[in-house]
Amino acid sequence: MRIAGLLSVAAVVVAVSGCVVTPPSVRPAYVEPAYAPPPGVVYVQPAYASPGPGYVWEYHAHYGWGWRHPQYGWHRGWR
Repeated sequence: MRIAGLLSVAAVVVAVSGCVVTPPSVRPAYVEPAYAPPPGVVYVQPAYASPGPGYVWEYHAHYGWGWRHPQYGWHRGWR
């Protein structure tokens, strides 16, 4: 009887034990900006969210920082 008890305990331990799976850790990704300002220009963060898909925060030599789209040009047309 003692062996039967030990075998049943061993069977329970084997049945209950298993791999503990943890969810994958989410690490923030660093994305290097696609556009770098020219030397000597101080970076200024956007004052408002991007006006739409495709717009990039870019530096203009005369007007300064603004949202620019490759097809539509500068947002708000530099009014």
